[in-house]
Amino acid sequence: MIPRFVFALGAVFVLAASLPASCLFAPCLLAQDTRHVSEPFFPQLCTTLDAQLQTSGHSLLPPDEQKLDTARIQRALDKCGKGRAVMLHVNETDNAFLSGPLDLRPDVTLIVGVGVTLFASRDPALFAVSPGSCGIVTHSPPPQQQGPVVGDPGRPRGCKPLISVDHAPDSAIMGDGVIDGRGGEKMLGSDYSWWDLAEQARPGGGQQVPRLIVANDSGNFTLYRITLKNSPNFHVVFNHADGFTVWGLKIDTPQRLARNTDGVDPGNGAKNITITHSYIRAGDDDVAIKGGPGGATNITISHDHFYWGHGMSIGSETNGGVSKIRVFDLSLDGPDNGIRIKSNGSRGGLTEDVVYDDVCIRNSPNPITLDTAYSAAGTLQGDSLPTMRDITLRNVRISGGGKITFNGYDPTHRISATLDGVQIVDQSSYTYQLSHADLTLGPGATNLQLPAAPDATSPDSTGPDATKTDSTVKGTPAEGDPASCGDKFVPFPQ
Repeated sequence: MIPRFVFALGAVFVLAASLPASCLFAPCLLAQDTRHVSEPFFPQLCTTLDAQLQTSGHSLLPPDEQKLDTARIQRALDKCGKGRAVMLHVNETDNAFLSGPLDLRPDVTLIVGVGVTLFASRDPALFAVSPGSCGIVTHSPPPQQQGPVVGDPGRPRGCKPLISVDHAPDSAIMGDGVIDGRGGEKMLGSDYSWWDLAEQARPGGGQQVPRLIVANDSGNFTLYRITLKNSPNFHVVFNHADGFTVWGLKIDTPQRLARNTDGVDPGNGAKNITITHSYIRAGDDDVAIKGGPGGATNITISHDHFYWGHGMSIGSETNGGVSKIRVFDLSLDGPDNGIRIKSNGSRGGLTEDVVYDDVCIRNSPNPITLDTAYSAAGTLQGDSLPTMRDITLRNVRISGGGKITFNGYDPTHRISATLDGVQIVDQSSYTYQLSHADLTLGPGATNLQLPAAPDATSPDSTGPDATKTDSTVKGTPAEGDPASCGDKFVPFPQ
């Protein structure tokens, strides 16, 4: 095996690129991924496949739709030796590949070369788990289900992903090319796109559409420098494994009419994860840490830029527990939500030991949302109740207005958070909601105008812009001298 990065299991590290601003004045925020992660590198090739199709603009030429490359890509992956890579390569004017479902193999890398686009087929039959199970909207389980949907317990999936990474440890997807799921293009033989099905599934239905990359039981999986776009559903899912590195990833999918197109969703029995130096704009959560069965722990998210989407999220599943999360050096530019932890009474559990440090948020309707009444995931009530504690927001700068929410579940299942240097840096309008929450301001100056009545039992309101129920706020708001966010808000790389 050719190692792609150095591992020092059990060691605590700081990524070597740049340190959060707080390190200049206070103890550094240490990453929680216990591996020593450095930039991956491309392994030696076992074979190169030349493109045989062409693009027109950003789309595949229509006559090429039936010319599938699935078999020759899969054959190359199957024959490739461990520690080596299959490269998809431009061939003069030919620059595209077209594929149905692919299976990555253990310790084998797929490289999508510069100038190459790997397109997903628009034929639902290729992705169907059983005849007729893909490319439809269901309100009951399809036949011969593949298993429960990650992020939607109880609803089975009727479609295979474009790339399955199943029991394939040490595998990787790399390259400066593009993987395009074509979620907004019409399915073959249909007047609807994959994303149209997502809209038709409202409310309560399930769109049976492919995901782009799904990794299960595949430790030390790597995504490096690849661009993903237009997935019919989640772009990347990583479950039930130890070790996942995302470095230099770009996800570029429309903000609207691309429902349920999460960027990167690690969790559900996963640990030791690093997402770094990446750029994400998606139609749903940019990153969503899933704390379903098996929970999620030891995750570092650093030196990243998020744009439109639903922000840096944890949840909505937290029933397996979420812990040891570190998010630092992050910009959130124009998302629907900024920092977000979401759950409810049907899928809640304990979320603890979570730190956000050196974060800039602008033009978000909901720059900070810790919410135990997340309704998009179904019933709010149940016997799996959410609690959030030991949550720290440090050196967070906010501009553009919006609502700041700390909404605990009940008097017993509360939210406990420290706001250390959380600063509003403009004159925009902000509103506040506190319920079953215990907040501490400091030691860094925090200027949020939270309702601060000392009586934790009084359901009081301090005006039209702040409401408080069964909550406490310790400390006094104060103006500080926050670091500039000017160098954090960078254009999405083209």
